[in-house]
Amino acid sequence: MMENKIIKFFKKNFSDKNFLIPFFSGIIVLVLIMGIGFGIAWHFRASIFSSFAKEYVRGMQNGNTDDAGEGSILEKQTIFSQEHFVVDAVKKTNPAVVSIILSKEVPKYEAYLSPTQPQNPFGDMFPGFNFNIPQYQYRQNGTEKKEIGGGSGFFVSGDGLIVTNKHVVDQKDVEYTVFTNDGKKHTAKVVALDPVLDIALIRIDGSGYPYLSLGNSDALEVGQSVIAIGNALAEFRNTVSVGVVSGLARSITAGDNQGSTETLDQVIQTDAAINPGNSGGPLLDLSGKVVGVNVAIAQGSQNIGFALPVNSVKGAIESVKLTGKIIRPYLGVRYLQINSEVKDKNNLTVDYGVLIKQGATASDLAVIPGSPADKAGLVENDIILKVDGVKLDGKTSFASIIRQKKVGQVITLKILHRGEEKTVTATLEAAKD
Repeated sequence: MMENKIIKFFKKNFSDKNFLIPFFSGIIVLVLIMGIGFGIAWHFRASIFSSFAKEYVRGMQNGNTDDAGEGSILEKQTIFSQEHFVVDAVKKTNPAVVSIILSKEVPKYEAYLSPTQPQNPFGDMFPGFNFNIPQYQYRQNGTEKKEIGGGSGFFVSGDGLIVTNKHVVDQKDVEYTVFTNDGKKHTAKVVALDPVLDIALIRIDGSGYPYLSLGNSDALEVGQSVIAIGNALAEFRNTVSVGVVSGLARSITAGDNQGSTETLDQVIQTDAAINPGNSGGPLLDLSGKVVGVNVAIAQGSQNIGFALPVNSVKGAIESVKLTGKIIRPYLGVRYLQINSEVKDKNNLTVDYGVLIKQGATASDLAVIPGSPADKAGLVENDIILKVDGVKLDGKTSFASIIRQKKVGQVITLKILHRGEEKTVTATLEAAKD
């Protein structure tokens, strides 16, 4: 009896068109929602997996181990070990890291025998003997192309745009060749050299290249694991090394073989092995995002390398993508960072901020005429205390703050003018070449 009622119910409702339309529409909508959800989960699968894995490892490390033996705990922890993250990050990023080779036409020399060479160099000491000892001389016979150096880089867009260091590609009359991870050879053209940082952008022809995602270097912590990839010693392409962030906000003076030096501030220190040839390669976090650009090593040290924080590089990349060149904002002041020693020596009332001060010569004016600083009314001996609320206490570099701003952006400066605190605004302009 019950079975007959159920059969009658289905026959009645499923034969009714008014019921069938919303029923099947509901099924279609449900399938579409499930498909969209699956697609979103699949697109972000790496991030989701990484998040769950990190939480799993953290929970296993902090959890109660009394209920299980040591062997089982170790077995569970190694499922998502650091090795797994490193291998996964390298597989994901290695195709986007390139090697850069520098080639140049150099003189080619040949040896030849002088036609005036004496046949018996001992003269009358041994008469009759013909010692015919060749005495070679050398002369130039044209030129030949030779490799004179190398570096590293990485794609930041699919159309062949590559980030590297300025000191890698700033030589004239030099050919730059890029080797991608698949072994293919490409001629590279220098697009832009950064006037402020040791950064350059080059390009190769083609499209569809794999490129790296840029992370957030401001979120780095000392002790955090990082990966360096590069053309070590300009010989071992796509060499991988692993280490930790050893320090943050370092200031160093970097030099090259030509005697040029520059001061780099707010750089990342790492013990991941960085060698000559690694310059311009990426420093990555365990998710495979770029957090720095490898730039220098400490000579005579072991495992002390430095990288430019990626947040200071993002502006240059976006500028090249939009305008084809690197445009940096500037305020237009020369300054001296204030600390307790500068405060005491100059009888100042504060031990932080930057003092607007003339350079070494009379032509190095404290405030550049017509600059944003000049238009804002800043004068020599003013002290800039804060920029957009950020205190200039030495831990935060004034130059790095300005670098991260945009041309045309209005900034608020808290200054000390003749002993009185004031707030002024300035509109940043493009730095001159």
